Amino acid sequence: MSAVGFCGEWVLLSCDTNLLALHTKEDREPIVFDCSTAVKRPKNTQEDNSSDGGAPEETGSDTVLAFTASPSGKLVALTDDNKRLVLFQTEPSWKCVSIRWVVRRCTALLFSQTEEELLAADKSGDVYSFSVTKTHKEGELKMGHLSMLLAVTLSPDNKFIITADRDEKIRVSHLRAPYNIQAFCLGHQQFVSSLLIPAAHPHWLLSGSGDGTLKLWEFESGRKLQSYDLKDLEETPPSDADKQNNPTVCRIISSPDARHVAVLCDRVSTIQFFTLRKEGEEKIIPLSRLSLPHCPVDMTFDPEGRLWVLMESKDCPLQIYTHRDDSWEISAESPELHRVKAALQPHGETLRDSMKSCSRYEHLYKVSFDNVTTYLQKKQQRLEEQQMKRKTSPSTNSKERKKKTKKETTGAVTQSSS
Repeated sequence: MSAVGFCGEWVLLSCDTNLLALHTKEDREPIVFDCSTAVKRPKNTQEDNSSDGGAPEETGSDTVLAFTASPSGKLVALTDDNKRLVLFQTEPSWKCVSIRWVVRRCTALLFSQTEEELLAADKSGDVYSFSVTKTHKEGELKMGHLSMLLAVTLSPDNKFIITADRDEKIRVSHLRAPYNIQAFCLGHQQFVSSLLIPAAHPHWLLSGSGDGTLKLWEFESGRKLQSYDLKDLEETPPSDADKQNNPTVCRIISSPDARHVAVLCDRVSTIQFFTLRKEGEEKIIPLSRLSLPHCPVDMTFDPEGRLWVLMESKDCPLQIYTHRDDSWEISAESPELHRVKAALQPHGETLRDSMKSCSRYEHLYKVSFDNVTTYLQKKQQRLEEQQMKRKTSPSTNSKERKKKTKKETTGAVTQSSS
């Protein structure tokens, strides 16, 4: 599992058990944090037991599951498969501030806008809040869903927390009182995998799902403004087999100048760019399409508005694209890219191994069972078999009618005698 992100002038990469921080402007020593060599969970720490009091979960693999950077770029956090929650400070120099433990394996991390708390969403549907200033304080349960959480974001004014789960629901809650639900954004037909509040539209919400759609919401009211089927943007019409396979939106990001919204789908070698406008019914406007030489894993914008794409490539796993003349062009001679590639060389094999050619979302799709159709088919089959038996044995039916007539006659004679 690999991902890419930015923290100021540092590009962050997760590969297997490592989090790498590589400076893009200066030739600095890379920052490497290896979860497999980090402190182990103390034996006296309360383990995560099952709800019925069963045995604790099996030991994890130390793989980095998620990481995030604070809005100012001064803090970074990661969580791994062994349920560590690691907090770093990046200024004046990188330093591991604390290692704490989450109750369940996390699916998403997010700093609050004030950077006073770190929110961790987990696979059981809960959100825990961890203090940034009190670095050894355990997390407090903030809110919960009934199914796995896949994405979480905050409104720019730090008033609302927006969470998305496997059961197609998007919930808008008050951050300081999460039991107070502001609205639900309902309309997706599969799990909701990505959320984004566009930089230039603080009251709008973009959501992506396993149903292959990109939806725009006015999140405080839960009103859907538009839904865009990403299949409509395919260059060639899909075949009958492909029509059943919806693209899964795995990442929605916005450029720093808010001019471009980039959408990446799982196992699709293209990136679609949109822009948003307030006027008119059509608010999601397709702009351009970037075809990639390899299957992308993740993407992010740097502070200058350039797009960094992490791809499944042995030679060039990371590429930079710059917007020029209404199109996105590769920046192969970028000094920042050469600097990062040189720093990545010792970790190249680990990075390639972590970018496996398999979908991260296949297990999230719901499987429906149509028992009624099967029942009706079997019932019809039984009726047809009974009719065939009656047609093939007329003598048996005649004997049964004679016996029935004889019994009726005998009964009538007996009644007359009495």
